[in-house]
Amino acid sequence: MPIGRTTVNLPKADIAIIGGSGLYHMEGLTRLKEVQVTTPFGKPSDAIMVGSFEGRRIAFLARHGRGHRTSPSGINYRANIHALKSLGVSRVFSVSAVGSMKKNIRPGDFVLPDQFIDRTTQRLNTFFDQGIVAHVAFADPICTTLSSILYKASRRVSVKVHRPGTYICIEGPQFSTRAESLLYRTWGVDVIGMTNIPEAKLAREAELCYATLALVTDYDCWHETEETVSVGAILAIMHKNVEMAKQVLHHALQLSKDLGPCACHTALEHAVISPLTRISPALKKRYQVLLQRTLSSTRQAKKR
Repeated sequence: MPIGRTTVNLPKADIAIIGGSGLYHMEGLTRLKEVQVTTPFGKPSDAIMVGSFEGRRIAFLARHGRGHRTSPSGINYRANIHALKSLGVSRVFSVSAVGSMKKNIRPGDFVLPDQFIDRTTQRLNTFFDQGIVAHVAFADPICTTLSSILYKASRRVSVKVHRPGTYICIEGPQFSTRAESLLYRTWGVDVIGMTNIPEAKLAREAELCYATLALVTDYDCWHETEETVSVGAILAIMHKNVEMAKQVLHHALQLSKDLGPCACHTALEHAVISPLTRISPALKKRYQVLLQRTLSSTRQAKKR
């Protein structure tokens, strides 16, 4: 199927898939269009592929860029989420490679985290850094509806899936020291990765449903009877995981038809502290995509 390219008149999509390490394209999408999106926060990791799946428009973005060009700390998470929001996306399936922190979670298994611990140090983790302050609730960072769909989809495929779970996100790109890995184990975490924060935080600020499909590639270095984490060993399992993940995602897309409104879609309802009636035209332009619903409500209130 030929791929078109566009920079204006952006096509619309309802659901997005963010592909992690090893997942750089998604089979099964037809009428593909390569979309270059410009955002107030810079360029996304790559062009976004928008295609059709059983009559629905789906967006796909390679988190690290095709060819894995960008390290976890260098990813422009704000541009990625903003670009998806500008396409009309309301729900995001995030796929990520992770290490296991528990013996019963083996390489090749899948995990559906419901909690995060943020150990990153260098990343911009909010959209609202200029003239507007917003404090979104993040006690429950994963959309339960989307996570349940991923669980049902995983059960249709021959893969062992664990839920719930806690995902600890480290800065990277280096793996943990053994001392760090053993410390995180005492915290009761289930998997360790480098990319879901601030991605999940920004998805909440953008009022998007967000759920993670974590693909276990290795035991982290805490496991004394296993080889120390190596890129070669991780890649071998990762390739197998990615093929299984694609099957899970196909089922998840089928199961996610006709979903109704979700509390995730109103995350900014009482979160914006700054009075929007006083913000400048430049700020309104910068935040138009993110605050479209809130700004519209403000205008209606002023008319009354």
